[in-house]
Amino acid sequence: MSNNHLTDIARRAARVTPAPRQLAWQQLEFTAFAHFGVNTFTDREWGDGTEDPRIFAPTALDAGQWVQTCRDAGMRMLILTAKHHDGFCLWPSRYTEHSVKNSPWRNGKGDVVREVADACREGGLRFGVYLSPWDRHEPTYGNSPAYNAHFKNQLRELLTEYGDIAEVWFDGACGEGPNGKRQVYDWPGYYALVRELQPDAVIFGCGPDVRWCGNEKGYASETLWSVVGLSVDLEHQVPNWEEYHRVIGSDPNYGTPVRAGATEDETLECLATAKHLLWYPAECDTSIRPGWFYHASQDEQVKSLEHLVDIYYQSVGRNAVLLLNVPPDQRGLMHENDAQRLRELRQTLDETFRVNLAQGKRARASNTRGALQEFAPERALDGDPRTYWTTDPDVTQASIEFDLGQPATFSRMLLQEHVAVGQRVAEYSLEAWDGADWAEVVRGTTIGYKKLDRFPATTTNRVRLNILSARDCPTLQAFGLY
Repeated sequence: MSNNHLTDIARRAARVTPAPRQLAWQQLEFTAFAHFGVNTFTDREWGDGTEDPRIFAPTALDAGQWVQTCRDAGMRMLILTAKHHDGFCLWPSRYTEHSVKNSPWRNGKGDVVREVADACREGGLRFGVYLSPWDRHEPTYGNSPAYNAHFKNQLRELLTEYGDIAEVWFDGACGEGPNGKRQVYDWPGYYALVRELQPDAVIFGCGPDVRWCGNEKGYASETLWSVVGLSVDLEHQVPNWEEYHRVIGSDPNYGTPVRAGATEDETLECLATAKHLLWYPAECDTSIRPGWFYHASQDEQVKSLEHLVDIYYQSVGRNAVLLLNVPPDQRGLMHENDAQRLRELRQTLDETFRVNLAQGKRARASNTRGALQEFAPERALDGDPRTYWTTDPDVTQASIEFDLGQPATFSRMLLQEHVAVGQRVAEYSLEAWDGADWAEVVRGTTIGYKKLDRFPATTTNRVRLNILSARDCPTLQAFGLY
């Protein structure tokens, strides 16, 4: 493939931009999952749908405590498993008896979805719902038209009775129904219902707005583009799993050519064969414990602070959103061990990023769009997400030098592109002035919404950020040293 053709593809990809709902979702950065249901009381991860609803009996459920735990961690949204694979509904659905309405909790008058949605609204968190298409209890499952109508009825309940929904989380798990037939999900019909009833909600998973990072460890790949190429229009058709895994590209096991370690030319060649280029950012999901549902045996297996910090840098710090599961226990509370670890995480992150050593310092760039103050390099230091530095059209390599005024010691760097106009940077480096010459401190590939780099402590009074390669004129919305 000629260089000119690759350049054209790069420019096309660089000009794909997020929908407002996708940008608002990315700005949440760090969000919470709450796996809660009959599995909490059977000590299982996957239920089979034969559970007696009476086993669901939390003794002290307090959705406000969930929200406060999330707020203490700096999370900005909470997604609740309204229905998992067992089919048990945490709201009194009119379309099944397998729900909280037949449990002793709140004398059969309770509604977990309502309590969590209200607590999120009162506590300033966005609210999302997980609704499993696989339902091991529902007798129509496997009778595809009948079950799809049933599923849409339940989805409509959640989308119309609980206020604003920020994210709808669809699991792709699929099995055989009582009739021995595998259910065929009406994905386009599900999407259309979400678009109609909650147009500002992003749809995750098999959905058209947000993709899976490729693993349940919470790690995104070092190179992570939010623009991908697909053979189908995701609003109306779901890609086959082989293509979906190829596009995910975060896990080396998911193949080529868009894979961990792929070169920029390989990635562009893949985009060149696609029918559709679309903004499809990644979400990293993992659990604070080994399991997704609460198990008392795992109370001493909460991830270490060091592990959680590492996950944060390799998810939020790699252009993804981190969705961390914190499972409520049989009391209906987020466990003390989990809550304490989350407070420790927030304290560590707050201490690290409290003071930007570059904030308000002088900067000069090798190129600035039209030499306009509107796009001056200082725009990357003003703390305003609406402003940014950029270059003249067709200038894809440039550098910004930051004068720190006096020697400063740092070991972290924050970069943000102005992704509202596209993701463009393919490679960059940071250099420090050692008194005689420039010495490279760190080198990276993609930036996107946010990139966080860690490196050995460096002391200098001048640094230089080099944009070594970009798909179009680069942008820099924020630069920080910590």
